[in-house]
Amino acid sequence: MADRTPVYLRILGSRVRSQLAYPVSFGLDVLGQALAQAGELVVILAVFAQVETLGGFARDEVLLIYALSGIAFGLADLAVGQLDELPRWIRTGELDVLLARPLGVLPQLVTSDLQLRRLGRVAVGVIVLVAVLAQGQVEPTPLNTLLVLVTPLIGATITSSIWVATCAVSFWVVEGRELANAFTYGSTLTTAYPITVFGPWLRRLLCYAVPSAFVAYFPTLALLDRPDPLGLPHALRYASPLVAVAAVAVAALVWRTAVRHYQGTGS
Repeated sequence: MADRTPVYLRILGSRVRSQLAYPVSFGLDVLGQALAQAGELVVILAVFAQVETLGGFARDEVLLIYALSGIAFGLADLAVGQLDELPRWIRTGELDVLLARPLGVLPQLVTSDLQLRRLGRVAVGVIVLVAVLAQGQVEPTPLNTLLVLVTPLIGATITSSIWVATCAVSFWVVEGRELANAFTYGSTLTTAYPITVFGPWLRRLLCYAVPSAFVAYFPTLALLDRPDPLGLPHALRYASPLVAVAAVAVAALVWRTAVRHYQGTGS
């Protein structure tokens, strides 16, 4: 089959141009997303107005986790957030139209409604990250520089994989959006804080079942060069790339299985 990349790029280009055609509206949308993300920042700052540490981490250390998590989530939301509409596509029968086209179903869905306003979330994360780094919390070594650059991208890959896998549940449960949102938008809570603030069973879930801890928590331990308060293996702080590869493989398997068994809604 011929390479369809140019087709997808043209589709994305048309989405971008249509949104930038109204700069004032676009700017307000980005600002709205930024304020929503900043609301979570206010909560963290309010907590540290009452305590000195949270789960064994100081304020700037938690803000580093928050920043890396926020950038990763914003990028994932931009890339695959359109899958939130999958239940509607299935319920109305519009998905059948996508299946009839000589293009991949997943690429068609993620290019169906690119929302650049989601960059507002990324912008807040970047600002907080720069502010934390300016405080000298992270030693400026070549390895740390590389980690700062690639961690949000790896985190976005993990988050996107979770998004794809959980949204695929909609092929079996048509009204499965709430279940998927618990793992997608709900991940902003679990990834923006140290996993030490959660109970033992939830920590095991975040580390090994839904690998949210590898989005920001373990990379932050590497950047801070500090031991894990839970005594988890040292190698985990550098395992995020391998976890991302595994997450993509699992998401691809779940998605292909779901599409293969899809028989339509009869509408």
